[in-house]
Amino acid sequence: MADNTKLNTRVIGGHKANVNNPNTSEESKEHSRQIIDDLENDPETQAQREQGDFGKNEGNVIGGFKATLKNPNVGEEAKEHARAQLQEKGAM
Repeated sequence: MADNTKLNTRVIGGHKANVNNPNTSEESKEHSRQIIDDLENDPETQAQREQGDFGKNEGNVIGGFKATLKNPNVGEEAKEHARAQLQEKGAM
């Protein structure tokens, strides 16, 4: 089981979905807003967000950067960033 810190952002995401769901009651939305406020002010959640790519599958991240390099609709600046990231990760 993942620790509470990893779960905080997922819980926040679920509650944000509830707030934006037209099929949920106003009472449910208000409860979700309170949970979001509580978790966003939690030091553990803040620490998790400061860690950036925390919890991301490194293979998927590398694959995304490689796809950026091959995509003709992506600008040169984005491709340069992708190259730098791949070099930093030793994947190029």
